Amino acid sequence: MKWSLVPVLALALGVGGAWAGAPRAASEGPVVATAAGPVIGMTLEDGSVAFRGIPYAKPPVGELRWRPPVETDAWSAPRPAVAEPPACPQSVYGGWNRHASEHSSEDCLYLSVRTPNLHPARRLPVMVWFHGGGNRAGNGTEVILDNSGSGAIRPADLVGKGVVLVGFNYRLAALGFLSHPALTRESPDHASGNYALMDQQSALAWVKRNIARFGGDPGNVTVFGLSAGAKDINLLLLSPRSKGLFAKAIAESGPPGGGLAERTLAENEAVGRIIAAKAGAAPDADAADLRRLPVSALVEADHDIDAPGLNDADHIWASTADGVVLPERLEELLRRAASPVPLIIGTNENEYVTGDVKADPQAVIARRFGKDVAKARAAYGALPADKLPITLATDLYFRCPSLTVAKARAGAGRPVWVYNWNHPSADGATVRHTSESAYVFDASLPGSPPIQAYWLNFARTGDPNGAGLPRWPRYDTKARAHIEFGVEGTKARSNLHGAACDLVTAF
Repeated sequence: MKWSLVPVLALALGVGGAWAGAPRAASEGPVVATAAGPVIGMTLEDGSVAFRGIPYAKPPVGELRWRPPVETDAWSAPRPAVAEPPACPQSVYGGWNRHASEHSSEDCLYLSVRTPNLHPARRLPVMVWFHGGGNRAGNGTEVILDNSGSGAIRPADLVGKGVVLVGFNYRLAALGFLSHPALTRESPDHASGNYALMDQQSALAWVKRNIARFGGDPGNVTVFGLSAGAKDINLLLLSPRSKGLFAKAIAESGPPGGGLAERTLAENEAVGRIIAAKAGAAPDADAADLRRLPVSALVEADHDIDAPGLNDADHIWASTADGVVLPERLEELLRRAASPVPLIIGTNENEYVTGDVKADPQAVIARRFGKDVAKARAAYGALPADKLPITLATDLYFRCPSLTVAKARAGAGRPVWVYNWNHPSADGATVRHTSESAYVFDASLPGSPPIQAYWLNFARTGDPNGAGLPRWPRYDTKARAHIEFGVEGTKARSNLHGAACDLVTAF
């Protein structure tokens, strides 16, 4: 399999490596009584307090594999929460997630919390991080500790500015998204798949119940994420089951469905049959047979998958309209724009070249633009040949569907702010997928644009604007206003659109 995000995802995920915020006295740390039981955390050198590996649901193993998350059992004795919890099972896609893969377990539904003050005078805004990794890899709990290995995740810089930070893990790949007729038959809802989205909703429900005990405001929770994490946030905005779980959302380079149309339940079941067969299941396997499949076989089974309608392996776990978590097509759910949650959404000037575009960009143009293929080819034909693949992939899988979300929400009167990131990376590399992430977590980087300041203002008030910052206008369908983080500074601009976004069906 060609994993196109390998060179850049480590910047966003913060996996592996040493961490700088060493505990002062982990064995005698502060105790917080959660709704399920007390946990012992650790005080870090900067004075903040961290709790690692708090279970938010029962281990999804045995009979609980491929079932909705179940609330964890209560405990009475104080539970240590200082050790690194396991990541969810995943293959190694390169050095960026090797540590997560080698320290993974099917028992992985844990979250971690870092707070600047357990007993503030006023409850603090909460930011919940959704990790990326194509919904096949990554580790969300490590975001609460400084990670010297990647150099990109510096939670102390965020936490030190008065927010409670939460990171969590959710089921990945086949364990998190597989549909199968046998699983659908046994379900009371007559559905299967989207277990990872249910995990995310379960983690947010835990935050709602417990975060006040850590100094956070359960009524002021902002979800923010990158790549697959942003994609999932966009899906949660469309899910009726997310109502009341968070107050604000920030989606960095991840539109709903990853720029692809959702699968029907039947279509995802067909993919599930292929994966189950590769993992060793018989054609007539029942749910019990599926649950006996080895974890390692399931993790391996979605490598180099050749599934119906799958144009690029990076997007195997895009979205499924299962009738429950996502009760209708994305387009219909978005049209209703029912969620009043304020949203920041944006993309980078260059994201990454997907496998299908790399193989044959002209074939992708023909497939995606249909009757408007001639207009699309004229638009993209004006580009230098070496710019076509990255521009086309960025438009189709990131920019155009993100703008579709912004247009729908703005048209329904929902508050939405749009950005375009075109600031050179701290390492001198050209703008790429995840380039903005380092600056979100570390405002002290040389030449840092004020993206972190906007994010913090938004988490505090629901509006990214604040004193000393260039004015960021809300997006509207006429001016198409946005903020540009660019080589010439941070400026409000108008008329943001891709080379042919008005021609393509976003998803």
